Amino acid sequence: MNTMTYEKLQYIQLKEMVKNHCVSGLGKELLDRLQPSSVLKVVKNRLNETTEARNLLNAESHIPLKGISHVGLHIDKLEKGMILEPSELVAIADFLRGCRNIKTFMTDKAFFAPTLHSYAHSMTDLRSIEEEIQFTIKGNAVASEASRDLKRIRNQISKMESKIEERLHKFLKSGANKEFIQEFFISKKDDRYTIPIKASYKNQVAGTIVEVSAKGATVFIEPATVTKLNAELASFKAEEAMEEYQLLATLSGTVFEQLKPIKINIELISQYDMIFAKAKFSKSLDGIEPKINDHGYIRLAGCKHPLLPADSVPLDFEIGHDYRSLIITGPNAGGKTVVLKTIGILTLAAMSGLHVAGKEGTELAVFDHVFVDIGDNQSLENALSTFSSHMKNISEIMLAVSNNSLLLFDEIGSGTEPNEGAALAIAILEEFYQKGCITVATTHYGEIKRYSEIHSDFMNAAMQFNSETLEPKYKLLIGQSGESNALWIAKKMDIRQKVLQKAKHYIDNKDYNLERVQEGKIKKAKAETPSKKALPQFDIGDKVKVSGLDGYAIIYKKKDSFNHVIVLFEDEFKEVHANKLELEIKAADLYPEGYDLNALFVSYEERKLDHDLKRGSKKALRNVAADMRKKLNE
Repeated sequence: MNTMTYEKLQYIQLKEMVKNHCVSGLGKELLDRLQPSSVLKVVKNRLNETTEARNLLNAESHIPLKGISHVGLHIDKLEKGMILEPSELVAIADFLRGCRNIKTFMTDKAFFAPTLHSYAHSMTDLRSIEEEIQFTIKGNAVASEASRDLKRIRNQISKMESKIEERLHKFLKSGANKEFIQEFFISKKDDRYTIPIKASYKNQVAGTIVEVSAKGATVFIEPATVTKLNAELASFKAEEAMEEYQLLATLSGTVFEQLKPIKINIELISQYDMIFAKAKFSKSLDGIEPKINDHGYIRLAGCKHPLLPADSVPLDFEIGHDYRSLIITGPNAGGKTVVLKTIGILTLAAMSGLHVAGKEGTELAVFDHVFVDIGDNQSLENALSTFSSHMKNISEIMLAVSNNSLLLFDEIGSGTEPNEGAALAIAILEEFYQKGCITVATTHYGEIKRYSEIHSDFMNAAMQFNSETLEPKYKLLIGQSGESNALWIAKKMDIRQKVLQKAKHYIDNKDYNLERVQEGKIKKAKAETPSKKALPQFDIGDKVKVSGLDGYAIIYKKKDSFNHVIVLFEDEFKEVHANKLELEIKAADLYPEGYDLNALFVSYEERKLDHDLKRGSKKALRNVAADMRKKLNE
């Protein structure tokens, strides 16, 4: 599939809706990488997984996937030889517990979900690592009970901190120090115990200045009475850090030794999270598992677009059995484009293992490619018009299609002259049909509709339209052709019945009325040789108005045998038919007698050069000689 297919059919938005049902980043990451599969066996297995998960959701009130976190980054650190932090080891333990819970949950689910049950056999129960982490780490910190040495060290730290605080409290209560103290409390700065002292008395207190306040009015001094104790405390804390590091390194090594089964568990939990997200999405839209085939047959029974509101009109649709190409006609804003998008997104959904909102009997096909040409693809950067961009897209599709491709074209052939557009569209549809593609196209062109009526492997369909209220019903009617809504609308707008009858007659047989109005009377043209308006005669130099061009032109060459005239328009010569010209001013009225009309068609530079050569300008002669040498060298 190409990027345009995903973009136009809103496949990425569909996956985002499914991702909202994931409980961890593991499933979301897997969904980000999910692509529609063109392998029938893979698609059937994906759909079966979703159905089994949906059955479990219907039977069980709780699936034990909560609390599972994405541990991929922690595994990467271990593979680089790094030691995990306590919080990272806790995440590993939570993940292993989640794996154990889902493995236990799946133990007795062979009847409801044989495939999902079998996946659990590949999952490794690593309870010993999980419990070791839980014993060693409490509250995202190494527990004192983790080792005898750590407990001893922390007891010493506690005693030392109590001794320091006792001496500092004595310092605070001493009357001799009362004058020096800014605030009567103990402050910890950079793991050192200090007293806030007034800056003006900093030299009166024995000790070490650890920090100065922002305004400089207070200095935080470590009194000399606790300096030795603080040094001992720092030594104990260094021992504590070393012991904690040893414990974390041991745990990290234990996890590293089981990296292979843990990676398999990560893959399996990711799969479970994604599959149950698909099942929850299925439940949210009351979806069903569609039948699936690989021979291009599609049957939608009361299906809805998954991104449209729940009260949208369901679609009944069929293709690939009695006909392989469907042409849809109908009013603007009548739902034709929604039909194309619904067919496309449901196909991609099924190929991705997603259930669809529809009735039993719905069947979808697996395709090698799904191509779309929907909406306005004009490019300002590449200066492509809407028609050009459509043709560019269709050209690329022609190079890439196989005989197992689904093609969805909106308003095929539009954006250009109707007769050419219709003919081109029919040729394109024929080409894709001969390549074996399944094609659904919308159009306003009656010629395409008529072609579809006479081709045995094409079928017409129409979007239903309420002719009384002038409102679309958004319902597809296969086997019918869309009526001309323009006539209905014109009738409602009180256009005369006589005019409407003529329009209907012209639509059916193109037998136009050729009566000519002349001097207030109607003069009937002869059926055999209808009178023709005489084409005007033009002379060189006449100023004329050209139909379709904004501005005036000058006649350069008179009519040829095909009634074509060459005119000079904005410094460019153009060939136009004489009946597209309207005389503005005759040359005789524009220029004086004897005026050289050829000068009208010669540029200023050419006239100047000619004048210079005639008067013998040496500079002009040198320039001409230089140009001749340059051309000879080329």
